[in-house]
Amino acid sequence: MVRTAHTADLDDVTLAAARALLDEVFDGELTDSDWEHALGGVHALAYEGDALVGHAAVVQRRLIHDGRALRTGYVEGVGVSRQHRRRGHGSALMEALERVIRGAYDLGALGATDEAIGLYERHGWRVWDGPLSALTPDGLIPTPDERGAVYVLASEDVDRTLELICDWRDGDVW
Repeated sequence: MVRTAHTADLDDVTLAAARALLDEVFDGELTDSDWEHALGGVHALAYEGDALVGHAAVVQRRLIHDGRALRTGYVEGVGVSRQHRRRGHGSALMEALERVIRGAYDLGALGATDEAIGLYERHGWRVWDGPLSALTPDGLIPTPDERGAVYVLASEDVDRTLELICDWRDGDVW
């Protein structure tokens, strides 16, 4: 079962369980900034019985494409506990968030780990082929190291060969 709820509607126990789950999924490498990036939007929570086994979130960001600031549903904090993988939880989490993205945003985007690329591609997400940059306090900074890791869920009229610019935030910008 997948439950969706805004951060404001989740109690401290649920948020702590989600953070602990992601700490386990990412082998303790989830930073405080990574967790903060997943807050303030809609969470998808996968359960088996009463146990939380998966988490994903979509938050609003502004990405600049072809001279337009697009309202973007940015996916963060996607993970399923190791013992519950390959049971459809990841797909169910993405389907819940994709419904939100398609209904509320101009574009969906995410930064993919190598392990998750297959899941995203099966759901119609496509790698961004153009240059990537971040609009930082010091101006526009290219982010070429992110090439191949940024995926979008977009209509056909979005040219994925043009530059895509993300808004600034602490920690990983993509």
